[in-house]
Amino acid sequence: MQNGFYSVTGGMVTQFNRLDQISNNLANLNTNGYKQQNHIIGDFMRIYQQKRDELPLENHTKEAAKFLNRSINRVPHVVEEYTDFSMGPMEATGNPLDLAIGDKDLFFAVQTPAGIRLTRDGAFKLDDQGRMVTKEGYPVLPSAYFRSRQPLFIPTEAVDIKIDGSGRVEYMDQTALDTPVYVDSLMIVRVDDMQSLKPEGENLFTIEGGVKEADLYIARDVSTVKQGMIEKSNVNPVRQMTELIETNRLVEMYQKAMNAQMDDLNNDAINKLASIRA
Repeated sequence: MQNGFYSVTGGMVTQFNRLDQISNNLANLNTNGYKQQNHIIGDFMRIYQQKRDELPLENHTKEAAKFLNRSINRVPHVVEEYTDFSMGPMEATGNPLDLAIGDKDLFFAVQTPAGIRLTRDGAFKLDDQGRMVTKEGYPVLPSAYFRSRQPLFIPTEAVDIKIDGSGRVEYMDQTALDTPVYVDSLMIVRVDDMQSLKPEGENLFTIEGGVKEADLYIARDVSTVKQGMIEKSNVNPVRQMTELIETNRLVEMYQKAMNAQMDDLNNDAINKLASIRA
């Protein structure tokens, strides 16, 4: 196999990964609270230069660079995956259980079979038990959850549900419409290191090792919870389509280079180098 084939193959695999990422972003264009996923592309030489002084060789000498496989030193790689946590546009729905948060570093906390997870998708509803849940059926957690170990309940007969900017939940009882009934406040979690969050599917985020009570900083000074609003996806469809076209063209370019390596060069090697002339 020719050395150039390694670079071409590595480049194509990288573009396939990029196509997967772009396709996933476009598929979630209308997903509430979805945050765009992105890749950073680098080459092996740059990564190697950052680490070569730390090679486990005697005296950590730069002479270790002599052992670099020069045939792959410019192969593009996915260096890093990261999430764009910029705010998506807000959309008014009029549904009292639809909630949006006006700060990008705040999240709702929900209970899943795998443990506590964080989400920006505030399209909530009441299940048949009166629990406030996500569309997947995961209970939304109140601020007092770690004391009561109970999700947030709202009686099914409740009317005129009010949720203020701090996440405080109240409703009116049909038997006493002049006095609001306090339920609890939503657990709103503030995350300082946003890139420590990892997307887990179903529009949920976790951190390495799972979200534990000690990891959560429950924000007490929230004032930007918006009732009757939903935060939409922050995916820019025009930019994503442009990147999709660019990536497809790169795949075609790498395919032609692979054909040149495997077909044209091999054909020349067989017909010219292997020929015996008097």
